[in-house]
Amino acid sequence: MSSRNLVVAFGGVSPEHEVSVLTAMQVIASLKETNYNIIPLYISKSGRWLTGDLLLEMENYQDLDELKEEATHCTFSHDNLGQPVLLETEKKGLFSSPESYTIHALIPAFHGSEGENGAFQGTCEMYNIPYAGSNVLASSLGMDKIKAKDICRAHDLPIVEGFDFYESEWVKDQQSILKFAEQLGYPVILKPVNLGSSIGVSRAEHKDELIEAIETAFRYDENLMVERAISPLLEINCSVLGTAHDLQTSVCERPLGEDETLSFEDKYQSDNGSQKGMASADREIPADISDELTQKIQSLSEKIFKLFRASGIARLDFLVNADTEELYFNEINTIPGSFSFYLWEESGMNMRELMLKLIDIATEQHKKKVGRIRSYDTNLLNEKAVKGIKGLKGTQQQGASDK
Repeated sequence: MSSRNLVVAFGGVSPEHEVSVLTAMQVIASLKETNYNIIPLYISKSGRWLTGDLLLEMENYQDLDELKEEATHCTFSHDNLGQPVLLETEKKGLFSSPESYTIHALIPAFHGSEGENGAFQGTCEMYNIPYAGSNVLASSLGMDKIKAKDICRAHDLPIVEGFDFYESEWVKDQQSILKFAEQLGYPVILKPVNLGSSIGVSRAEHKDELIEAIETAFRYDENLMVERAISPLLEINCSVLGTAHDLQTSVCERPLGEDETLSFEDKYQSDNGSQKGMASADREIPADISDELTQKIQSLSEKIFKLFRASGIARLDFLVNADTEELYFNEINTIPGSFSFYLWEESGMNMRELMLKLIDIATEQHKKKVGRIRSYDTNLLNEKAVKGIKGLKGTQQQGASDK
């Protein structure tokens, strides 16, 4: 087996936990015949870090409580040479001993919350681990729909008119928030600011529906947004692969659902409970739209990808008025469901090739980072500096006694 250990990290404390597991299983299945030794890093719903071969098989996730008991606790660490490792923190079996795996690269396959918002990416940065996908900045901006749209607005990119508010503001002054919604004009779309997979998203035709939707959505996020509904609506998505300096766009897709606004069920349960994640959703690929609109969406996708300093793979989602072809940026997904491999198949790239490309981008980006000077060759803790600090403390004490 190759010594190149590839960690696939997934799960997490997120309403999108199960979706993340589905995506990770697709990644693992696609890479089983490569020369990588795949090491799973599963974060449970309670935040426990687990590893072990049983985490590589989908059928073992039917009982998550049992899985937590049988899997092995783990953490990040460094070996004697300072290389990042995934370290088992307990023994399984009388004659076994904890193992450590030097990490060649890591693929985050999280969706939502701590895994996709830059927090886990920051942990990888702290341990100097090469990881696929966007960095801390792009990940955090992509997760926050309001900040993402603020940036687009500042660069004169088209977004839908709307506003956001926090639960504390709703408690204090519901009427002002409802008045803002009324000024937009019903119907409106309500969304949690920091979630994906259409969880908590509702279309409200009038005030009572909006109130009910708000109360439900606050179960998932303290920050909500209300936007004017686009109708008749086409949702068009496009994926971007690469870095801000070297990228390519996929074909466009049109997701299909029972209503204009796609639900969680439309995205993940449209194939009779299929375990294919986003790949099971009904969609039109390539989207049946004009060449002019396709090129406009692809161009805008490139521009936003660069603007956010994204990396690896992302999916850009747009809203289109079907009558006028007016186009609006909706959101950027820095870890899209199923890594949007189905869009790249249309360009002649299967999922295995896509994952290998992501790993290559991750390791190349990491080489560039560690090739820079990362410390300054001086010692502020030498004897002279320490004396200066002691003197400063004496001055402070003298100043205190003078008062």
